[in-house]
Amino acid sequence: IEAMTMADRIVVMHDGIVEQVGAPLDLYDRPANMFVAGFLGSPAMNFIAAEARAGESGTVAELGAGLSLPLPGSAAAGPSIVLGIRPEHIGVGDAGLPATIGIVEPTGSETHLVADLAGQQVVVVTRERLAARPGDVVKLAIDPARLHVFDRESGKRLESPPGR
Repeated sequence: IEAMTMADRIVVMHDGIVEQVGAPLDLYDRPANMFVAGFLGSPAMNFIAAEARAGESGTVAELGAGLSLPLPGSAAAGPSIVLGIRPEHIGVGDAGLPATIGIVEPTGSETHLVADLAGQQVVVVTRERLAARPGDVVKLAIDPARLHVFDRESGKRLESPPGR
């Protein structure tokens, strides 16, 4: 957090190897790999294992349990992918993917939800006051334009959200 607020440029290193260099928000918005994506931000970026498949209107990510999301741009570089989505980029509303709430953490200005989405844990940060309780099923709205797509094996970025 200190580097994000004080630096003009950040060098993210892992095991003595430079993973990415750039302006703080560039690294936050366009992480080069899963390590950088998970290192910056609190709570950390959600990672959701998926399979990329050709769909009728483009490539989709199959999450399991019959759930899928359209993928941005030319994201289908390989079938085994990991979707990255920041907790603050997931909405809770009337439409979206069903998820079961496991934990509700009101922090005052925000509420953190830990939910099960197709057998995978995701964290949601919302500024809305929710009457959600553990065990409730809610709809999570994930904007495909906010998705980061990574290769599951190498962890490297495959696709950037449009305009980023």
